[in-house]
Formats: sequence, structure tokens, C-alpha cells
Amino acid sequence: MSDEQLVGSIDEGTSSTRFIVFSSLTYLPIASHQLNITNICPKERWVEQDPDYILCKIKETIRVTCEKLKSMNISPERISTIGIANQRETAIVWDKNTGKPLYNAIIWMDIRTEEIVDRFLRKEIPNCTTVNEKKRYLQSKCGLTMNPYFSVFKIIWLIENVPEVANAIKEKRCMFGTMDSWIIWNLTGGINGGIYITDVTNASRTMLMNIHTLEWDQSLIEFFNLPNGILLPEIRSCSEVYGYILDGPLNGIKISGCVGDQQAALIGQMCFEAGQTKSTFGTGCFLLYNTGHEAFISTHGLLTTVAYKLGKNAKAVYALEGSVAVAGSALKWLKDILGIINDYDRLSKMMDSVPETNGVHFVPAFSGLYAPYWKSDARGTIVGLTLDTTDAHLVRATFEGVCFQTKDVLESMQLDTRQPITVLKVDGGMSVGNGFLQILANLCGTPVVRPKMVETTAMGAALAAGFAIGIWDVHNIKSAPVSDTFTSTISTQEQLLKYNDWKKAISLSIGWHNDESDGDSE
Repeated sequence: MSDEQLVGSIDEGTSSTRFIVFSSLTYLPIASHQLNITNICPKERWVEQDPDYILCKIKETIRVTCEKLKSMNISPERISTIGIANQRETAIVWDKNTGKPLYNAIIWMDIRTEEIVDRFLRKEIPNCTTVNEKKRYLQSKCGLTMNPYFSVFKIIWLIENVPEVANAIKEKRCMFGTMDSWIIWNLTGGINGGIYITDVTNASRTMLMNIHTLEWDQSLIEFFNLPNGILLPEIRSCSEVYGYILDGPLNGIKISGCVGDQQAALIGQMCFEAGQTKSTFGTGCFLLYNTGHEAFISTHGLLTTVAYKLGKNAKAVYALEGSVAVAGSALKWLKDILGIINDYDRLSKMMDSVPETNGVHFVPAFSGLYAPYWKSDARGTIVGLTLDTTDAHLVRATFEGVCFQTKDVLESMQLDTRQPITVLKVDGGMSVGNGFLQILANLCGTPVVRPKMVETTAMGAALAAGFAIGIWDVHNIKSAPVSDTFTSTISTQEQLLKYNDWKKAISLSIGWHNDESDGDSE
């Protein structure tokens, strides 16, 4: 294939990191390597990772993948460029002079910053008389409402609790970035001229970027009382040449794509038209609805985010997003904590062994509920237990709980856009299970489509990188080949009855933590 070019993709996720090399002709992986990532949990509901450890894992996946290419008689020098997809909202601060992290990365799901959010909600805010109005005060400017999820509150926590960070800010050597900034800065030289940037998708998850101007907004920075000494990366598009890798087997290869992982999956699913929707089922569940060049401001519990900006001079495309904190991590809980099974294949078999949950509902709100409820005081709740309940019923209720949360978000998207969702494209680890996707189609009442190539997050970063240097044309890209379509096999009335029971379970899950507050952190 003389016209074939190779594009590499770093897919840096919450639980693993991988490097995948794609063919420009088939869009399929040629070689890859994946490594699991270890979380650090110093306290309950705190989740951290070592930034240097992440960087080492990334370099190892690149090295091993390049060795695999060589074993196939393919030179790594044939890789034309690489893109990066990364876990979003994770906050890292490091020393500009030494390149060393000033603290561990605080991961997106960490909710130690609840008290800080509550403090801002207690402030006097112009024209806001209720907590809900305060939560939404900044939404029209940054697209987000106040919640521990977002990066700015992690920055504030670091400033207030880590003396090394406060000192570095005073001396103007504290660099802040999301995971993409840390990776790109280090791969392009670090303290020896590393490129200090982020892209519009990651910046749109910090609460500090104006989603209309696509720039850091001084009024947002001042609202959060951030000191002038903290350094912020330059915001760039998702698809342009940022710089070149300076060491290792990819020395001299350009980096030309950078996208937050959920937006990368939207690109990888080739959702380039307004109205197209995807859901990624990984550690959590993330649904994005392409709204085109219009930034819809949700009134039904969703967030407005930048979907992508494919080129310096391209117009930004926006999306409505609904984030569900717990999806695949609920299955991990069944396996590792409850010990119901010792492998995930067994979970699917147990789910399929019973036709229904026997009235059991499981709301997996281990760290609160995200969209569309935004209740940080919610906790995991199992209702409907009887003497006839078996572990198989609980397993099926767990899968159904993920599906019902998905339906909650889809309902909000339809209310905000006043448009029906005609198809839901899916990807992520849970999407490999046919039984799960059939339940999803049944409970949501929407056709569910799974692509042949499920590495959509990595593919999205590769596409962004390839667009930048002309490997692919964004206007003539082929649609992602469909592998399977699942449609509902139950009646609309049965869907409604099941959903009404789910809503009862949701109401019972709220109000379990920190009863002194109203529990709404966003």
C-alpha cells in the first residue's frame, strides 16, 4: 500500500494508557500496547495519580509498540504524526524550572473539593437568590455549573493546602495544566523548551475558558480569586502542528492532534453533523450531542462543552454533554469488592442468566450523582430486595442502572434541543457486551449502534492529528463502519413502567451524605 501512512495515538485514560498506530487507508490499528494505571487514594473519595508515573507508562507503551512494528518489518519512522487523547478535568501543577510535579495529579472523579464549591455557593452573587441560580451563574460564559468535577476547584485546593504550590505561584514558576499539557510539554522537551499548550476541549472543562471567545477569561479568573502568578497554557485548536517529540523511538515525529477523551470519541465515531450523539462506557459514562456551531446553554442539567475545533482557522463545534460518574467502575465493584465473580466474562453470563431484575434497582451513586441531577449528597442505593433476590439479579440491576442513567441524560438532551435522538452510537469497554447493549436499547427506546472498530477515543485523536497535516480531509471522511445495531424488543408501556420505578430509586438515593447542606454541589 504505497499511499498508506501511519498515525500514532496516545490514549491516556483514568485506568490505563495505550499507544496505538493506525493505517490511513483502513482506519484500523496496526500495532498497540496498553498498560494499566494505578490510582493513589490517600483518603476516602480522594483519587490521585503520579504524573511522572503516567509519563513513564506513556513512554513505555510507545517503546513497546515501536518494537512490535519492527517485528512486523515496519519502521517506526513511517509514523507521520501523533495525536493525544486524555482524561479531562484532571489537574496537575509542576515547577517550570525543575519540571517536577508539585503534587500528585488530582483526578477528575476526586471530590475533596466539595467544601470549596459550597463556599462559593455561600457567597453573595449578583442577581442570584437561590443556590441553583448561584450554581448556574457562570454557565452562560463557561458552559459549566459549579461542581467538584471541574479543574478550577482542584487548583484552589492545591493553592490552599500545598505550601509548595503557593510558594511556586509567588515565584511565578507554577505551571498548571490538564493531562494533555503535562504530556505535550514533557514530550517536546520539558524544561528544555517544551511546548506549553492545551486545546479548546480540555480548556473548556476548567471553568476558566470563555466558550465563545475560546480564551482564558479574566472575569472567570477573578471570580475564583486565582493569583496572577499561576501560569496557564496557551489555548490552541485540536488539530495543528504543536511541536516535535525530542527523544525515544519517535524522536522528531510531530504532534498535531490534542483532544479531551470524550470529544475524541465523538470524532472517532465520526459524529460531524449536528444532532449526532455518542455514549462512551468506560469507568464512567459520557454522552455528547453535537450541536454544530451553536453553544446551547442547557436548562435541564447538562453541560455545554467545545466538541472540537479542527484547525487554527476552523469554527468551533459545540456539544451538550451529560456525565455519569459510575459505569464500568460499578462492575469493578461487583468483582473486586463484593467478589461476586472473578472475571468480567462471568458478569455478562450472570446478567443473561435471568430475564429481569426481579424488581431490584441499583443506583450506583458511589460519589454522588452527576448529570442531570448533580446531587453530591447521593449515595449508592439498592432497593427492591426480597428473599428471592440472587446475585444474578443484582448483576443485572447493575447493568440496568448504567442504562437508566444513560436514559436520564438522553431525556435531558431531547428537552434542551427539542429534537428526538434517533440513534445512539456507543463505544468503550462495556460496549463489547451484546446483552448490555440490548438492555440499553430496550430501556432507552433508541436504536443503539456499535462500530466495527471500538477504539474510537484513540481513533479520534489520530484523526485530529491526521487532519492537521492533510492525511485525511475532514470534509470527505468516511463514516465509521457499523458492526451491530440493537433495537428495542419491549413495549413503550413497559419502558415507561421500568423508568418510573428507576425514578423512585433515584429519589431514595439522594440526601445520604452531609445532611447539613442541601447536597447540590453544581
